[in-house]
Amino acid sequence: MSTAPQLVVHRDKELMAQAAAARLITRIVDAQASRGSASVVLTGGRNGNGLLAALAAAPARDAVDWSRLDLWWGDERFLPEGDPERNVTQARQALLDAVPLDPKRVHAMPASDGPYGDDVDAAAAAYAEELARAAGPENHGPVPTFDVLMLGVGPDTHVASLFPELPAVRELDRTVVGVHGAPKQPPTRVTLTLPAIRAAREVWLLAAGEDKAQAAAIALSGAGEVQAPAAGAYGRSRTLWLLDSAAAAQLPRSLYPSASA
Repeated sequence: MSTAPQLVVHRDKELMAQAAAARLITRIVDAQASRGSASVVLTGGRNGNGLLAALAAAPARDAVDWSRLDLWWGDERFLPEGDPERNVTQARQALLDAVPLDPKRVHAMPASDGPYGDDVDAAAAAYAEELARAAGPENHGPVPTFDVLMLGVGPDTHVASLFPELPAVRELDRTVVGVHGAPKQPPTRVTLTLPAIRAAREVWLLAAGEDKAQAAAIALSGAGEVQAPAAGAYGRSRTLWLLDSAAAAQLPRSLYPSASA
C-alpha cells in the first residue's frame, strides 16, 4: 500500500542537505534506541553525496552508534572497485571513512572486477541473496525492512537505476537486477527494484536544482511508475520528498505547507 507523499521544501540545496542530515541522524538514533540497530539505504549523485558530506560535518553525528548501523545501496555503477564514479567510492570520501562503521555491515554492491567479473546479472543476484540473508522473519519478505531508503531523483524521473520504460522498472519479482543500456553513463548498473524499495519504512526522495523541477512535477502529478519511476517509490509508513525551492518551482503550493523553510 502506498503512502501519500509528504513534501518539505528548503530555501536552497545547502540547507536541504543540512536539514536532511539532521533528520537522518534522528531516525538512526531512534531506530537504534527501539530495536538496537538501524538499516539505511544510501543513494549517490550530487544530492545524496551532499547529504553525506553535511552529515560528516554535523556535530550531532556522534549521537549515532556507527557500529550498529547497516548500510546498503539503492544502485551502483558496475565499474571496478575504487573507481571514482562508483557510489560507494564517493560515499567513503564524503562520510564513511570518517566514522567508525563495522566493515561487515557496509554492504557495497559488487564491482565489475569482483568475484562475478563482468557478469552484472550474477552480481545483482548475489546482492539479492545478501539482502535475503539479512532479512529476518519479522521482515515478511526477501529484504530487510530498511529504516530509511534514500533516492536521488533524476531529471528524467529515474530513481536508483530504474529508468523510464526500461525493463528494470517493470520488475516485480526480483529485488535486485542488472541494468543493460542505461541512458546515462555508465550503461551497465546494478539496482534495487521497486518492490525492494517499497520494503523500507521510510523512503526519502531528494531533489535539488532547477533541472529537477519538471521531474518532481511529473512524479507528484499522478504519473505511472513505468513512465516516471519516482512515482513508484514509496515507503511502508512514510514517503518524504525533500526539495529545494528550485526543484519545487513547478509544484502547486497546495502540495506543501507554507511552514517549509
